[in-house]
Amino acid sequence: MAIPNFKRLRYLIPVVAVGLALAGCGSSSSGGSPTGKANSNVLSAEAQSAAQGDIPDNQKFLRYKNPRAGYSIKYPEGWAQNGSGDLVTFSDKGNRVQIAVAQGAAPTVASVAAELRKEAAKDPTLKAGTPQQVKVGPNQAIHVVDHVQGPADPVTGKKPTLMVDRYVLGSKGRVATVDESTPVGVDNVDAYRLIIESFRWG
Repeated sequence: MAIPNFKRLRYLIPVVAVGLALAGCGSSSSGGSPTGKANSNVLSAEAQSAAQGDIPDNQKFLRYKNPRAGYSIKYPEGWAQNGSGDLVTFSDKGNRVQIAVAQGAAPTVASVAAELRKEAAKDPTLKAGTPQQVKVGPNQAIHVVDHVQGPADPVTGKKPTLMVDRYVLGSKGRVATVDESTPVGVDNVDAYRLIIESFRWG
């Protein structure tokens, strides 16, 4: 005996519902791919930032002590150290922290500006900002932001524009000039702040 139409619908509806649920599960599993892609994109962005020179948030820092020049300062673990005594640099990729110590009077806004004019006369790519007196950690310093053309990349041959945070600190007839440079577009503000605030005389 044939099932009336309205009864046939009653039997078909659960079947269709189950089919839709299964289809939904299938789309749900494939729908996980956008999340996977998003995570992949985040990881890719982080890897690209690291390759460009961004100092990671979990970077470890070590303290470098320079008895001859009379100071200590933190630097990122794994960075290459060059020089000793009155001129020391730490570098990695396009990043560089240079500490130069010399005898001299306590730095002023005027003395730092005069020094930058001398350097700009030798290097026309140097564009200096306006020096200002600031406090970094326990120290008073003169701070200025410069932009200068960096050395050619060994792979691409291109010369990147570097942003240089210069801090000039004085103590008992000694003057330390700390240059923290990084390619424009690379964000190392927090790490560089930690480094300069770690500077200690003695």
